[in-house]
Amino acid sequence: MTTGIWILGDQLYLTQAALQSCHDSSKVAIIFIESYSHIKKHQYHKQKLVLVWSAMRHFAEELRKLGYSVTYKIAEDFQTPLQQWVNVNQITELLVMSPNDKPFLKTIEDLTLACDITLLPNNQFLWSTEEFDNWAKKRKRLLMEDFYREGRRRFDILMEADKPIGGKWNLDAYNRKPPARNLNTPEPLWFEPDEITQEVIQQVDFLDIATYGEIKEFRWGVTRSQALSVLRYFIDIRLPEFGPYQDAMVTGEETMWHAMLSPYLNLGLLQPLEIIQAAEQAYHEKQLALNSVEGFIRQVLGWREYMHGIYHHVDTDYSQQNWFEHHKPLPEFYWTGETKMNCLHQILTQVMDTGYAHHIQRLMVLNNFGLIAGISPQELENWFHTAFIDAYDWVMQTNVIGMGQYADGGLLASKPYAASANYINKMSDYCKSCDYKHSQRIGAKACPFNFLYWDFLNRHRDKLKHQGRMNFILKNLDKISPEDLETIHQQAENIF
Repeated sequence: MTTGIWILGDQLYLTQAALQSCHDSSKVAIIFIESYSHIKKHQYHKQKLVLVWSAMRHFAEELRKLGYSVTYKIAEDFQTPLQQWVNVNQITELLVMSPNDKPFLKTIEDLTLACDITLLPNNQFLWSTEEFDNWAKKRKRLLMEDFYREGRRRFDILMEADKPIGGKWNLDAYNRKPPARNLNTPEPLWFEPDEITQEVIQQVDFLDIATYGEIKEFRWGVTRSQALSVLRYFIDIRLPEFGPYQDAMVTGEETMWHAMLSPYLNLGLLQPLEIIQAAEQAYHEKQLALNSVEGFIRQVLGWREYMHGIYHHVDTDYSQQNWFEHHKPLPEFYWTGETKMNCLHQILTQVMDTGYAHHIQRLMVLNNFGLIAGISPQELENWFHTAFIDAYDWVMQTNVIGMGQYADGGLLASKPYAASANYINKMSDYCKSCDYKHSQRIGAKACPFNFLYWDFLNRHRDKLKHQGRMNFILKNLDKISPEDLETIHQQAENIF
C-alpha cells in the first residue's frame, strides 16, 4: 500500500502539511501536474506561467534528491494523470494540503479517483481559517488595524511587554513622502534563467492558449535558495530606506525600495514568519528606522494575513458583490497599455513587461480608475488575476472587490479609495509628461481622473453620505455649479 501526495503549484515547501505528515519517503509517491485546461480559466501573464511551472519543476527535482518517488505530468486536465498514477502506484490514499483558492477546492472535490482523498489543513499562513473565524466572530467590524495589533501581540513582534515598540502601533504617517528629485534607488536582485526555466519559457511561448504580457526577459527566482537571496538582499539593501517613499511612483522605477517577495511567499518558497522575524532582527541589530520596519511587517503580518482570513470568512457570493452597481466593461487599454493617460500607460506597460507593480500603483491608479469610471468590479478583478505574477483568487478578490472597488459596501475598507489627479500628481512624476492637465477638471485637456472623480462622488452621493469619512469630501460638491456638474457627467459618460 502506498500513500500518494499531490503537491499543488503554490505549495512548494518541505514543511507543507501533506509532506510533513509522511516521515518515510520510501513509502510515499508524489505527483505534480501542469494542467492546460486549468490555465484556460484566465488569460494568465506569460511570466506567471513560467514562474509557477519552473518553480514546480525545481521543487520536484529537490524532492527527488531527497529520495522521494516523484512523478511530473504535463496534461490537459488533472483527472486523467491522477487516475493513471493512482493505478500504477497502487495508491490507497491521496493526501493534498487544502488549497488556498476556493475554486481549486471545488476542482479537487469533483475528482473521481480509485482511492480516498484526504485534505489536510493548510499551514501556509500564520492564522488558520478557523483561528481567523474565531477572531472575527467576536467583532462588530473587521478592521485590519485591530487584526494587525492582535497579530503583533500573538507572535510577539516589535513588542515591549504588552506595548508596541516606540509607543505606536502604526507608523504609516511617516511613509507617505512624495518622490524627491534624483532618488538613488537600489537595483532589484534578478536572476538569469537556468536550463529548466529556459525550457519552460519556450513551452509558454509556443502555447496555443490565450496569454497576456511578454517574456522579453524573465528575471524572477524559481527556487527557495533564490527566494532567500532576495529576502537577504531586501533586508540588507532595501529595508533601511523602505519606509518613507513606499507610496511614491516614478517613471522608469519599476521596484523602488519594495521587497519583491510576494511571488515567492505566495508559492511557498518563503514563509511569512521567517520574513517577519528577519525584518525584526535587522531592526534590533542594525538600528534601522522603525517606520521602515514596522511598515513592511504590517504588510505581511497584517495585510496579507487579513486578506487571506477575510477571503475564507465571507459568504460564497462575495466575488459577485457590486455595491455601487458598476457595470461598464473594462477598457481595452488595460490589456494593451495604449492610453494617453501617462500614469496608466506607464504602469500598464510595466505590468505587461514584468507582471509586477507596487501596492500604490495597483490601488491608487489601476483600481482607482476602475472605481471612479464605474467599471465592473468582476471584470477588473479578472484582469488583476490575469495580469499579476503574485495573483491568486484569495489575494485578488479581497484586494480588488473589497479594498479597491468598495464593492462589498465597506466590509473590508473604511471608505472608498477614490482620488482625483491631485493625488497622482503629488505622489508621482507621471503628470509632468502627460497630454492631460492634472489641474483641470473640465475641457478637452482635463485629466480624466478629475472629471471621473467628481462624477463618481455626485452619482453616489446618497450612498456615500452614510460613510462617515466621506462627508467632508462630499461638501466640496456643493461648491461646483449644477452646470459644471452636468458637464463633468457628460465627459465621464463619453470617456469610452
